Amino acid sequence: MKLVAVTSCPTGIAHTYMAAEALEQAAIAAGHEIHVETQGAAGAEALNPVDIAEADAVIFAADVDVRDKERFAGKPTVSGPVKRGINNAAAMVEEAVAMAEAAPAPKIAASVAPMTAAAPRLGPGAKLRLWLMTGVSYMLPFVAAGGILIALAFVIGGAEVNQKVYGGEFEGVTYEAIANPTDILTQAGIAGVLMYLGATAFGMLVPILAGYIAFGMADRMGIAPGVVGGLVAVAIGAGFLGGLVAGLLAGAVVMALKLIKPGQALQGIMRIVVIPLVGVFVVGFIMLVVVGKPIAAAQDGMTDWLAGLSGANAILLGLLLGAMMGFDLGGPVNKVAYLFGVGALASGDLTIMAAVMAAGMVPPLGMALASVVRPKRFTPGERQAGKAAWLLGASFITEGAIPFAAADPLRVIPSTVIGGAVAGAVSMAFEATLRAPHGGIWVIGLIGNWGGFLVALLAGTAATCIAVLALKSVARSEAAAEADEHVLAI
Repeated sequence: MKLVAVTSCPTGIAHTYMAAEALEQAAIAAGHEIHVETQGAAGAEALNPVDIAEADAVIFAADVDVRDKERFAGKPTVSGPVKRGINNAAAMVEEAVAMAEAAPAPKIAASVAPMTAAAPRLGPGAKLRLWLMTGVSYMLPFVAAGGILIALAFVIGGAEVNQKVYGGEFEGVTYEAIANPTDILTQAGIAGVLMYLGATAFGMLVPILAGYIAFGMADRMGIAPGVVGGLVAVAIGAGFLGGLVAGLLAGAVVMALKLIKPGQALQGIMRIVVIPLVGVFVVGFIMLVVVGKPIAAAQDGMTDWLAGLSGANAILLGLLLGAMMGFDLGGPVNKVAYLFGVGALASGDLTIMAAVMAAGMVPPLGMALASVVRPKRFTPGERQAGKAAWLLGASFITEGAIPFAAADPLRVIPSTVIGGAVAGAVSMAFEATLRAPHGGIWVIGLIGNWGGFLVALLAGTAATCIAVLALKSVARSEAAAEADEHVLAI
């Protein structure tokens, strides 16, 4: 059989490429030919149209909307989350082969577009998750770029750099806002430029989130209403919650408008003028007049509650967020905790971002340490993955623990949850702060109370290591037992 596949995940860093490798290995092992397109952070190298035309079946292992999906129309299609591509690649290949044998795909010339599609049906929950993760995927580059630029601005220009650019009072000194952005370099230096650019990128988080949630629902025509709805959400103080509502609302409005089928002569005008015009007005009007105030009130209430957390309550919050970071290792639960930290960072609370990053670094570091302390408890492949996990964990790439979780989820996932919870709680107890939304150990210069942060990181790593080794000792996994038998046989 000739197969083609597309893999993608919200961050486009680890899951995307791990799923691609797993599918390639599974297909080759089964005697099939496969070509995989990874729609990841480094961009996508598109599949050759000839390979698509000659393919017997298509596999989508994706947590975000697959771009240019119409290329595969008419082909038997197997679809699932990216984790299925990592953990059950062989099953996806078998399913694709079975579908191809049951309903052979026509071999269509690469220059001829198929007229019918055979896209898999998703349930309401799966669709909602796909739409939200699409918005998150497009938003994350703005988070990383904007957050790190702002953090560098504080490092270079001091704590008052924000007031120097935007005006305000700092330690008894009043600064006037710089009216003309082209004067920032001369009046506030390079730190002021970094602050302005970072704040501009951060200011696009909610509009981009909303725009690409709508894009995931209604394709390109959803972007304009979604972005405008997101801008309105920012303007009225509705924040990330408002962005989510605006994106879903924009997608729903555009999907409804696309159901209108005018004559052929009006189709072009409908797509270029009518749908964007009506979509922007309806979404903007509803956000301004109907749902904006309640959402803004809810956002303010959550912010006030967050600002009031201290002492034991803050430690409990760190414990909860840390557990979420270690639960699905880069999946939706992990992303909810991460975006909560980013939102707190944007509102000026720097302790939550530190707790979230410490907890997110722990799973790969803890598993790497365990594979060194008791190597016989792990397969040769897991021990090899442990070597890479050191760097991945240090770089705040939680997905580095996935190879261990895929092989032994019932023992590894509880261990990473425990380690993440410990790291988050300890970080909050020490009141460590972080001005950057990413970077891992490489942005240690941007961490406040870095000693406390390192203690949290070490405590979480040790907790994960101890927990996983204890669980593997009490109830040995088949993979580890087979590895020991293999070593003894040698």
